[in-house]
Amino acid sequence: MIRFGVLGAGRIGKVHSATIAANPKAKLVYIADAVPAAAEQLAAQTGAAAAGVEDIIRSADIDAVLIATPTPSHADLIEAASKAGKAILCEKPVSLSVGRINACLDTVAKNRSTLMIGFNRRFDPNFASVEARLRRGDVGDIEIVTITSRDPAPPPAEYVKTSGGLFRDMMIHDFDMARFLMGEEFVVVNALGSSLVDKAIGAEGDVDTAAVQMQTASGRIAVITNSRRATYGYDQRIEVHGARGMLSARNIQATSVELANADGITGDPVQHFFIERYALAYANEINAFIDAVDAGNTSPHPSGFDGLQAQKLADAATTSWQTGKPVTVS
Repeated sequence: MIRFGVLGAGRIGKVHSATIAANPKAKLVYIADAVPAAAEQLAAQTGAAAAGVEDIIRSADIDAVLIATPTPSHADLIEAASKAGKAILCEKPVSLSVGRINACLDTVAKNRSTLMIGFNRRFDPNFASVEARLRRGDVGDIEIVTITSRDPAPPPAEYVKTSGGLFRDMMIHDFDMARFLMGEEFVVVNALGSSLVDKAIGAEGDVDTAAVQMQTASGRIAVITNSRRATYGYDQRIEVHGARGMLSARNIQATSVELANADGITGDPVQHFFIERYALAYANEINAFIDAVDAGNTSPHPSGFDGLQAQKLADAATTSWQTGKPVTVS
C-alpha cells in the first residue's frame, strides 16, 4: 500500500484526495495547504490528518507526494520531495520556465526519483483506447490529429494573471494529447488567438479563443482548437485520420437517453466540467502511478520529459500568437 501526502487542498487537490482515499492500494495520510483551515476540512472529509508541507515531505510515514499547489511552487516542491526520497505525482506544469523544468528534472534524475506529471487525459478510457488502436495500426499511417477542447465558462480575469495564459494553462493538456496520439514530436507551431468571450481576459494580455496548427518532421499535422465558452457543456473531442480510416472519441453525455418525437430527436447535455468528465481518468492515473512506484519505475508516462515537451509547445504557441509567425520548436 502506497502512503500519500497531498500538497494543496484546492479544487484539484480535493479531486485527488478523494480519489486516493477511495483506492484500496493507497492510504491518504496527510494533507497540506497554505490555508490551514482548508487542509483541516479536507482531511476530516477523507480520513487524513492536516500537516505542514515540509513536515509531510520529511515524514517517514509517506511514500509518495502528490503536488496540487499553485504552479510557481511545483518545481521547488518536486526537488524537495525528490531529495527526501519520495515518489512524486505533480499536476501540470512543472514550471512556466523551460530552463527551470530542465534544472528540476536534473535533480529528479540525480536522485533516481519516480516522477509522473498529471496529464490525466491520457488515462481517459476513450482517449487511451484511441491511442492503443493507433499503435496497433487500425487506421494506418496517421495524417491529421484534430483536438477540440472547450470549457463551459471562462475563469475570472484575475486568474489569468498567474496562469501563464491559455496556451500554457488550458491548451497544454491538448499539446500533450497531440504528442500522445501522434507518437512523433512537433517541429513547427502556428497559433491564432482572440478575446471573444470576456474582454477582461484580453485586457490582461490573454486570449479565450485559440487555434493552433502543428507539424512533425515527417509532415504529419495536428490541429487544436480551444474556447473558454461552450454553452452546451464541457466539449472534449478527438479525431485521428489515417491512411486507412479514422478513429474518434466523442463527448460523453449526462445519460445516453434520447427522446424522439415529431419535433425531432433530443438528448441530455454533455457532462458539465472536468471533475465529472475525467473522474475515471483521475482514478486510472492514481493506479498507474501506484503501479510505477511498486515496480520501481522512475520514469512512468506522462514523464517529466513529457511535461517539458508540452511546455515547449505551449511557449511556441504563445510566441506564435504574439508575433503572428510560425515558430520552430527545438
